[in-house]
Amino acid sequence: MEFGALEKHIQIDASAEAVYEVISTPEHIAQWWTDEADFEPTPGGSGVLVWGERATNRPFEVRITVVEAVPGKRFSFRWLYPDGETPTPSNSLLVTFELTPDGGGTLLKVTEEGMREQGWQAAVLEEHYRSHDAGWTRHLADLAAYVATLATS
Repeated sequence: MEFGALEKHIQIDASAEAVYEVISTPEHIAQWWTDEADFEPTPGGSGVLVWGERATNRPFEVRITVVEAVPGKRFSFRWLYPDGETPTPSNSLLVTFELTPDGGGTLLKVTEEGMREQGWQAAVLEEHYRSHDAGWTRHLADLAAYVATLATS
């Protein structure tokens, strides 16, 4: 198995605009993914994602830099995982959320690229890949559940 790029898909019963808001704003991200989020959701915006209680093994903070922000269509950022300095194309992973209207809802595709390029040993690469794969599965389910609560409130 190649451990270079993760790709996940989930159908969400909400408009692409509503899903975009939930995946691109710190207030919403802190409800379904992280414990805290603080960043400017515009290209070049930077900040942090913080996991405390939602962390799997220890609390940690990850710096991010927003790469692309196209409302209702695409949101991407680079993050340095594990935590550290400012994310750049040479030291970070690229996460991209792509939204496609689908019937009355949205098909959300999430990709995370760049693990192989980090130069990790094979066992470390596989561990990061499997950990992120499980994490995205869990958090995307949380995202769909969170969006559903917004639709009913």
